[in-house]
Amino acid sequence: MTRKSSNRLLWTAQVLAAALFLFAGSMKFIVPAEQMQQGPVALPLTFMYFIGICECFGALGLLLPGLFRIQTWLTPLAAGGLTIIMIGATTVSIPMGIGAGFPAIVGIITAWIAYARTRVAPIHEAPRAVLRAA
Repeated sequence: MTRKSSNRLLWTAQVLAAALFLFAGSMKFIVPAEQMQQGPVALPLTFMYFIGICECFGALGLLLPGLFRIQTWLTPLAAGGLTIIMIGATTVSIPMGIGAGFPAIVGIITAWIAYARTRVAPIHEAPRAVLRAA
């Protein structure tokens, strides 16, 4: 696979993952607290809000550094953080008998983004002259 096609595939995965995490994170603030506590796994509300904030910031971290070509090291870091969240989601889902396949697959995708943006097709920062001119 060429670097160009890898880059396109990575950007597609990043955009889709960012949309998913932005949606999931924002829903933790939109859905009433009582409704979130009714699920099969009752986690503390403050923890759910913390996860929601992490998901929203992680979604922004998947996209914004690459789009603006500033602090591009944040993209693999955001993907790694989201992978940790998905490991937790998978771990919590397994004992409850809920489908753990979806968070596991999303975790694999975010782990791949973290690895590929570090080793396979890293995003290079914009030259300093371009940043000063803007």
